[in-house]
Amino acid sequence: MTLRFAPLIALALATSSLVSCGSPGPVEEPPLSEEALAAVSKDPGAPTKALARAADELFTLDGLGETRALVVYHGGKLALERYAPGYDKDTRFVSWSMAKTVTAVMIGMLVADGQLRLDAPAPVPRWQRTGDPRAEITLRHLLQMRSGLEHTEAGDPPWESGEVRMLFLDGRDDMADYATAQPLEAEPGEKFEYSSNTTVILAAIAARALTDSKDPDVRRKAVADYLKARLFEPLGMTSAVPEFDRAGTLIGGSLIHATARDWAKFGELLRNKGSYRGEQLVPRQWVDEMVEPSPRSPQYGLQTWLNRPLPEGEEHPLFPDRAPHSAFSLIGHMGQYVFVSPSQKLTVVRLGHSNAEERKAMLQQLADVIELYPAS
Repeated sequence: MTLRFAPLIALALATSSLVSCGSPGPVEEPPLSEEALAAVSKDPGAPTKALARAADELFTLDGLGETRALVVYHGGKLALERYAPGYDKDTRFVSWSMAKTVTAVMIGMLVADGQLRLDAPAPVPRWQRTGDPRAEITLRHLLQMRSGLEHTEAGDPPWESGEVRMLFLDGRDDMADYATAQPLEAEPGEKFEYSSNTTVILAAIAARALTDSKDPDVRRKAVADYLKARLFEPLGMTSAVPEFDRAGTLIGGSLIHATARDWAKFGELLRNKGSYRGEQLVPRQWVDEMVEPSPRSPQYGLQTWLNRPLPEGEEHPLFPDRAPHSAFSLIGHMGQYVFVSPSQKLTVVRLGHSNAEERKAMLQQLADVIELYPAS
């Protein structure tokens, strides 16, 4: 028996030897550049080389779009900061829809001041006429994007969308007037529909809470001064520049400019439940409300995106399979993110330019950075 199978055994051993010789060993990753390593601070809360590499790939991999700024805070300390050529720590980046969450914070402060009520009918004069069904829309409905108004964020062709018409066409001079004039397409509270027009309505409500004047300059100053005194200056967001339309209404759904570091400060404020250096700038209860899922959209709170699971088949704007469900994010057009994960003591700012397909891949790479930090 032994002699009979000896040739087969020898052949098997030879084949095994050839396979062993021809198989590649562990793939060596390319060395990290000085720029990649220099972006990571001392004691970043994650393995330095792994963090440097995951961040570097956000800037260098094909198919992710253009990352222009990446800032990571862990436990309240700067863990990583990097910019693409042409951008730096002093560059003001446009918020796009990240501004919506700032608007929600302003509304929350006005609620705390006793100027507004969350579950009362939204104080929009046009809607208070006898028999107008829009009088049933509450402030909470607006904050949760379930007003029922006929607002179309993205249209085909694009210039037919409510957002484009409000920002750039027939609504641009008085955006709130355009947004509040739209009819209902659903019962207030029954339908989630993401809408920049809705946030402009909130911004106009804030202006009316702060001044009775219809003078655009007075309205503009009242809101700008309030944001500066109550939020931006105490938080150290000294670079923040809000934009207003000709009627003096904050373009609260899309146009606030600030540096990446200042966007990180705003994220840290929310991570710390509205507290900054021992001062409660925003009521803790309000921040809790902001990250509570809407009855019509588990992925959305008060002008804030949540990392909560969606029913199978629905596309998620974040990555609940790769980060804690308690995490949440500001999200802006073309890939602006301030991602906050309280259980990981983490705030991550990614700013840049990525189209819809690139954002899908970019988000997975961003998740690679986030996954380096364990949840407590």
